[in-house]
Amino acid sequence: ADLFVSVHADAFIKSHARGSSVFALSEKGATSAAAKWLAKNENDADLIGGVNVGNKDRYLKQTLIDLSQTAQISDSLKLGKVVLEEIGGINQLHKPHVEQAGFAVLKAPDIPSILIETAFISNPEEEKRLNDDAYQDQMAIAIVTGIKRYFDRNPPLSRSKVAQSL
Repeated sequence: ADLFVSVHADAFIKSHARGSSVFALSEKGATSAAAKWLAKNENDADLIGGVNVGNKDRYLKQTLIDLSQTAQISDSLKLGKVVLEEIGGINQLHKPHVEQAGFAVLKAPDIPSILIETAFISNPEEEKRLNDDAYQDQMAIAIVTGIKRYFDRNPPLSRSKVAQSL
């Protein structure tokens, strides 16, 4: 795969919370209390296995994981930024920047990975929008447009090799 996108409807204990969000992985923890709370709840629901690097030396193994994760997070933040810009055109943003948290689902070591919270299902107005076919279509188009913009600037390695050989 060239990227990973996980799409969700957000929820919070207070019904006035609103807006769309995009998350990338954080090596150091969540960028906000809400991000930390959300990551904990998502991770409790999704048990994801770790990276299999075989029986390599433990220092080499950790170095390889660190290098790969640093590049993955950088690319994920770039992807998240353009997707967030597109989503901001159809819904209020919960935060004006890509947030970071330790979501287990985002720990793919070698591809950009983002988690999108489309709106708050715990907010009655946003719940109504989430059930609306037109809003769902707009959200899907915004996500795809953001992904296309990202790939226009950062073609996948497999495509750039093909383009160079032509």
